[in-house]
Amino acid sequence: MKWDTSAEFAPLILVFKDRGERMTVRTVGEAANALMRDWPSDDGEEFLSAVKACLDVMTGKADADRLREAIMRAADEADVTVITVLQ
Repeated sequence: MKWDTSAEFAPLILVFKDRGERMTVRTVGEAANALMRDWPSDDGEEFLSAVKACLDVMTGKADADRLREAIMRAADEADVTVITVLQ
């Protein structure tokens, strides 16, 4: 199975308040890294939906914009500030 981690969406800037760090996410690969390595909580319903959306995009079952929306919902659930960037 081929994994596509290069699919892009409009950038999101994630602000992790507890660590005082910011991260820009604009590809599926970056989203996967943020969710698996940097996310403050791994048991929320929206977090799990974002992980599934990430996998769906990687396998060609969903559009990258669906993942972007899922990340924004998961961020709200985890109290991570999201700054949307328009291009």
